[in-house]
Amino acid sequence: MELLRFIEGIRSPFLDTLFGFVTRFGEETILVVAICVIYWCINKHMGYIMGISFFLSSLAVQGLKIVFRLPRPWIVDPTFEPVGGATRMATGYTFPSGHTQNGAAIFGSLGAQLKPIAIKVILFSMAFLVAASRLYLGVHFLSDVIASLIITFAIIWIALKIVPKEATCWKRELILSSVLVGLGILVIVIAAVLYARGISEPSQLRDSIRTSGAAIGFGVGMYIERMYIRFSVKAKNIGWQIVKFVLGLAGVLAIQEGVRLIGTSLPIDAVRYFLMVIWMTVIYPLVIKRFFQKEEDQGI
Repeated sequence: MELLRFIEGIRSPFLDTLFGFVTRFGEETILVVAICVIYWCINKHMGYIMGISFFLSSLAVQGLKIVFRLPRPWIVDPTFEPVGGATRMATGYTFPSGHTQNGAAIFGSLGAQLKPIAIKVILFSMAFLVAASRLYLGVHFLSDVIASLIITFAIIWIALKIVPKEATCWKRELILSSVLVGLGILVIVIAAVLYARGISEPSQLRDSIRTSGAAIGFGVGMYIERMYIRFSVKAKNIGWQIVKFVLGLAGVLAIQEGVRLIGTSLPIDAVRYFLMVIWMTVIYPLVIKRFFQKEEDQGI
């Protein structure tokens, strides 16, 4: 708490606004947009590295959250006040930090793959700024953000080592996909046990359930696309790329809001995020292959 108290003493309206803006780069919307534009339009392998890095690290972080179930700073010390409004997006338990993990997965995976040093510095700086924003806003302890950074950067390094550009071995692809699906199911089981025994409330488990549903979808979708669909990111021109991205993102949002109309229970949340990712990795790639690829790339 000493560090958070020190930071509390140097807060200002300008810094509140600045770090409130920075922390948004660790939110779900930025992640979805980044993965979609890179995976569909720029570099599919880069998108896979980002997706694998994100989902594996997110499963690890969300799993640890519900296993340790550590309280947020303002619960540990009721006299401590986070920056106003910051608690709205600070859902679930505190350890490790989900926003930090999101930011590290987005910017860290890109920084690890892009060659220009200046770009690397900017991207990794963004990852650390998101982590710093969680401390400044008073919604996490230092141990929360350090754990997330270590977990995420380690998984990015592993992903770069084990994921080839093309699927040349079905066994390797099946193992990788099975790890994602298996871990997703494990986290769901842990969450279900905690809920059934009355240990955790739905609000404390929702992020882990959503992550698990999405990770299972990514594991299934990645195997299907890499083994059977194999679409190309190339389009006829930049105009078609923009149309492709907008229509694909509209599909993600339609599924997200459409399934929400059915209900907001934890099982429905898991299904909703599973379907969103299946759209991103299987259904829309089929649309891309049929309508947006250059004719010479149709067989890719």
